[in-house]
Formats: sequence, structure tokens, C-alpha cells
Amino acid sequence: MVSSPAYDPPITPTDGPSARHTGTIIAGCLAVCLAQIGLVLPAAINGVIQRSLQTSGAELTWISDAFLVPAAVLALTFGVLGDLYGRKKLLVGGALLAAVGYAVSATSDSAAQLITGQALSGIGAAALFPASLAVITASTPTPAARARGLASWTTALSLGAFIAPLLSGSVVEHASFQWAFAATGLLALVAAAAAWRLTAESSAPEGRSLDWPGQITIGLALLALLYGIIQGPADGWGSPAVVLSFVAAAVLLGAFVQVENRGASPMLRLELFRIPAFAASAAMAVIGMFGFLGGAYDLSIRLGVIQHQSPLRAAVPFLVIQGITPFIWPLLVRLLHKVGPGPMLVTGFTALAAAQLWLRAVPIHETGLVPLLGPLVLNGVGFGLVVAAITAAAVNVVPPSLTGMASATTSLVRDLGQTLGPAVVGAVALGMATSQLTGSLAGAELTPAEHGTASAVLDAGGPIALHTAELGPLSAKIAPFTERALADGYNAGLVLTAVACLVAAVIAAVFLGFRTRGSGVAGKSGPETAAPEGIRP
Repeated sequence: MVSSPAYDPPITPTDGPSARHTGTIIAGCLAVCLAQIGLVLPAAINGVIQRSLQTSGAELTWISDAFLVPAAVLALTFGVLGDLYGRKKLLVGGALLAAVGYAVSATSDSAAQLITGQALSGIGAAALFPASLAVITASTPTPAARARGLASWTTALSLGAFIAPLLSGSVVEHASFQWAFAATGLLALVAAAAAWRLTAESSAPEGRSLDWPGQITIGLALLALLYGIIQGPADGWGSPAVVLSFVAAAVLLGAFVQVENRGASPMLRLELFRIPAFAASAAMAVIGMFGFLGGAYDLSIRLGVIQHQSPLRAAVPFLVIQGITPFIWPLLVRLLHKVGPGPMLVTGFTALAAAQLWLRAVPIHETGLVPLLGPLVLNGVGFGLVVAAITAAAVNVVPPSLTGMASATTSLVRDLGQTLGPAVVGAVALGMATSQLTGSLAGAELTPAEHGTASAVLDAGGPIALHTAELGPLSAKIAPFTERALADGYNAGLVLTAVACLVAAVIAAVFLGFRTRGSGVAGKSGPETAAPEGIRP
């Protein structure tokens, strides 16, 4: 999942600029690497988590989104908190909170406890992303030093995304899934110690203030929306709790718009959306990144849950996707300056759509890497093209005085789109699989007792729980039905994500077109164009 803080830090060092320059960069890089590892950590071990805790499909989705939600919606507020009270304090506190979350996850014996741990770690990561960037920016007073610092920061970000599936897959290959979270918790303690010992304190309180009403309303709106989407297939779309959650999401979103329009220091400048090209770029970011991360989550379920691949084997496809972007990054930077973001986004989103449709065409019984290699490489190339250009597309269409807010807004809406990816794909796939299994079991050659047992498991935990349940000889009888239903459901999810990527490509073509470098980004620098970013499956 793409990750960068939805925050544009003021550059105001409070300590000497050179006393802890190197140490601050090391600490900031460790912190952002830790945050990114947490985002990608479950991708390779979703299957093991599901089988170990016997989670339902909805609970499995919550395990991923419990981290993604705070990481998406709290970054702006934590950025302001760091400016007001000190970025070093935020860096240390965020790493320690992440460590507490990983400790909760490492001792979990239920889905509820794991979700709680993921939420705590996600809040910590939401602090680490803006604080790590801000301490590096504040400690590098010259443009050349700042460019090197930002390059180091984004390299660490990409490294974290690459390390995460390798770490979780390798550890869980030989131990329980809890040890993957324990190992990451130890890294969090190291990051906290490094931040405490090495980081120079900095702040920039002038003109900064918190937008608590905006933060509360957007956070609650997203949680209500996700609850409705995730719980809909299990509880029923017409159940009172699900309907109420959608109503609450709409009301809270309306309240957020009102608060932001009237606030003295809004977390989002909504007037930016009155610029048609910017509004189109924001829509493209939400829809396209929803498509990308929804596809990545779909892949993790295919490998770990449906095919029961080992954690290390399930990690390899994500390593392929992650490895493409750093490998081609010099070319992407040259393309961005030569042709501009429009052609890159059209091509990138189209490649992502093609990759997901290609993956859908690979039979579910194909468990080797070779049949997946084509769509994986195409996915990596498309992702690289998109992350290299998506923020540049937004900041190029606003006045120079608003580029910082435009970048922050794009990061936020992009992360919101990615948060919705697993939720919507899971809802579509599980709803379709449940319906298909209900009919298949009715026509299967099962005794009344066997049919009753299978139906009870399906009603209680959904199709994923039925697919992985230990039911003796009954498991072998129903395995072809559960595998086919889940494959069809998650293939439908891939169609949805591919369509989303194609819609994003159309938006890019209409509003950005294939204009070449005349509207590019020469002269702009920052974390968005300095080096590759990572993914959040």
C-alpha cells in the first residue's frame, strides 16, 4: 500500500542543525521503516492467522483494516501535534505505542485481541510517518542535505515494505504467527531507543493548531462506513446495525464537511476541490488506490487462505511486486520529468487493471510462482508508474501557495481509498461465496447431519471458516465446493478492482491527458518523488 504522511512539515529546527544530523536521519529512517513493516506484515500470513484463530472473513478483514484506518486518518493530526509539542517526543511515543500494540498482538489468542493490537500499532504508525519525515527535514538546513535526507527516508520506506513479507513469512514458517508480531515489537523498541538517543528535537508551533472536530468526525465516519461494508455479508445488509452504520457514516461525513468549511484551521482545505483538475486527481487517487490495494488483499487471500500456501511461499509474490518499483525507479523519475504525470498515470492504472484481470485468469489450482509471474511483474510496473506520478498530478494544478496542502490532501484521500480496498473486496467476495455455497451444499450428496454441520459453520463463520474448519471426512466432501465458491468470489473482487483501476485511468486521460513535460514537475522535490514508496496489503 502506498504510504506517505498526509502532512507537509514546516522546516524549523530548534537544535543546532549539525550536532545530531546523522543520528536524526538514522532514527527517522528506522522509524519509517518500522511503520511500513507494520502496514505490510499480515500479507504473507493471513492464511495462518485465519487457521490459527479460526477467524471469519469479516474478522480477517478487520485485522488488516484495524491498522490501516488510524494510519490513514490520524497522520495529519499527529503532524500538527509534532509541530506544536516536539517531533522527537512524537517519534519516541509513536514507536513505544507501536511496541505495545505488537505485544498485544504477539500474545493474542483471539481475533478481538489481535484486532486491538493492530489498532494500537496503527496509531503508533500514524505518529511515526509524519514525525520521521519532519525530524529529518528540520535537521537538514541546506537543499543538498535535505535531498539526501529525503532520499534516505524514502529508501527506508521502500525497504520496510520489502522486508515485511520476508520477515513475517520466514518467522511464521518455523513458529506461530504471534512471533512475527513479537519480532516487529522488538524492532519498535529499537526504533524508540534510537529516536530517544539520536534525534535532535524540533518543533514549529507558529500558526499551527489542532482541528479536533474535523479529526473526530472523519475518523468516526470512516469507522462507521467500514463497519457497514465489512459486517454486511455476515450480519445481513438489512440488519439494523449495518443500516445504522451507513446512516451514521453519511451524517458524520456531512458534519465533517460543515466543520471543515467553517473551521479556522481545517485539517483539509475543501476549497481545493473546487479546482476541477484537483478534484479529478483526488477521485483518481481514491478509486485507483482502492483498486490496487483491493487487488493486493485479494492476492493474499488466494495464496494463504484458499490455497493454504506456506507463509514463506505466500510472501514471494509480494516480494516480486515490491522489488519492481525500486529496480525501475531511476527510469520512473526520468519519465516524470520528461513526459509529466498524465501519461504515466494512464499507463500505470491500465497496467494494474490488466494485471488483476490476468491474475483472475490463472486457475485457482495453480500454486507455483511461474504462472503468476506475468501479472505480478505487470502489477509492480503499474504500481511504480502510479506512485511516481500521483502526487505530482495533484500539486501541479493548484497555486504554489497551496502545494503543501494539496500534497497532504492527496495523501489522505489516497490512504482512505486503500483502507476501503480490503473491506469492499472482502464484502463482495464473501457475499458471493456465501450465496454460492448455500446452493452448492443444498445439492451436495451429504447426509442430513453433515448438511446441518456445514450449514451451521457457514452461518456462524462464513465461507472462509467453512473452508478451513476441521470437520473430519466432511471437510474432504465439501472442499471442492468451498474452494470453488471462494475462488469465484475473490475473482469477482478482482474484476471490481480492475474496473476501479480502469476508471482511474479514464479520469487521468480526461483531466490530465497525454500532455508531455510542459506540465511536469521539474523543480519540485520531496518525499513523493525522491524514491519509491511501499504497499500495504
